Amino acid sequence: MATYVCSSLWRKLRTNLHFLRQFSSRQSSVATSSSRVKALAIGACTFCATGGFFWMKCRPQIRRGGVFPLRTVNAIEVQRARMGKVLWTWADDYSNYPISDKEERFRAFASCEYNGQIYMTMQDFLESVTEENPRPRIGRFQLQDEKVKFMLNNTISKKKESTQLFRTIMDKGIISYTEYLFLLCILTKPKAGYEVAFKMFDRDGNKKIDRREFLLMEEIFRKKTESEKGNEFVQETTLLRYFFGAKGTDTLDYATFCMFMDNLQAEVLELEFYEFSKGMPTISEAEFAHVLLRYTNMDEDKMKEFIQTVRERMPEEKGINFMNFKDFFQFLNNLDDFEIVLKMFAFADQPMNEAEFGRAVQVATGHILDPHVVHTVFQIFDKDGDGKLSQNEFLGVMKNRIHRGFRTEHLQKPVGWQGFKACVKQELKQK
Repeated sequence: MATYVCSSLWRKLRTNLHFLRQFSSRQSSVATSSSRVKALAIGACTFCATGGFFWMKCRPQIRRGGVFPLRTVNAIEVQRARMGKVLWTWADDYSNYPISDKEERFRAFASCEYNGQIYMTMQDFLESVTEENPRPRIGRFQLQDEKVKFMLNNTISKKKESTQLFRTIMDKGIISYTEYLFLLCILTKPKAGYEVAFKMFDRDGNKKIDRREFLLMEEIFRKKTESEKGNEFVQETTLLRYFFGAKGTDTLDYATFCMFMDNLQAEVLELEFYEFSKGMPTISEAEFAHVLLRYTNMDEDKMKEFIQTVRERMPEEKGINFMNFKDFFQFLNNLDDFEIVLKMFAFADQPMNEAEFGRAVQVATGHILDPHVVHTVFQIFDKDGDGKLSQNEFLGVMKNRIHRGFRTEHLQKPVGWQGFKACVKQELKQK
């Protein structure tokens, strides 16, 4: 870089000298000696000003080896110090080691950092399973010891069972990455699997889970990354404090474990339902279809076609209440069992109608679905309108919907020229 600056200055010097020679030659017949001196003085001043400007502009960026330093890094560090926050950048999170899709989503939604570790608030977790993209933010909030201590000391007692636990705590509690994986697992766990999950935690078979057993089992949910190797310290979190108390001596029995899982599933479903009901006791059939399809990988235009089909086939809205809404989505957690029945129908080359669908759900999963909900589902996944379910499409879309917390493709938006074209295309569609 120093060589480049010097060569630039030399080129400007030669240009100025050539200009002065031409100027002196043209004016030699009429110009006096003093005029030539003035012209030379003006040229010299111009050269010095130009050279000085370039030197002051480039001098801070010149270093040994002729390489420009990354000034943006310095700017980020200064801004970090001023704000007391850790500014999130792609390089900060992903350049040092490969990460899984689940960890990528966790890092995208996590809004806090403490002692070099990234944490989610309860609000972050709810948003990660109900929203496509995280809220815009400048950076992660840098938690101080006093703030973390205050959060932990004000953790709600597990005796206060509620389907609004996470919404009550919101940003006044933190959870770790391994706890995030544990909670995601809960959201897709059928009731029949509660006992199996409990027994996996209960290593000594005393029908209670203590803090040590919980931490040991958490390791199953995490694949160690390079950044975590050798870090054996376990930071106290809101979830640990909620389960095992301030001293870590409390235990979880089976009934409390099941209630926590039920309440978390219900809380997430309530958020989805109330988003569309807006205080009313029911949502429309088209809104039900929207909830069913929006967390899948289905193309947006295709999803709109499905929803429009429901509106056309069901012009008179009857509505779907929360209990029927909840029953259907809890049935989806038993989709693997129901798939066996569907495959039997497919093997026999027999289509499935609404009555057979409801009976198959009850036999395979024990759930009794409202007939109107079943009818609505058929309007979504009955391509030909002949009253028969499109089984493969139903299974594919529903499996995709269940694992919404593992999605990262919505975070990977096009940038640059491709992003500009995508934006223009979207705007033209809306027009």
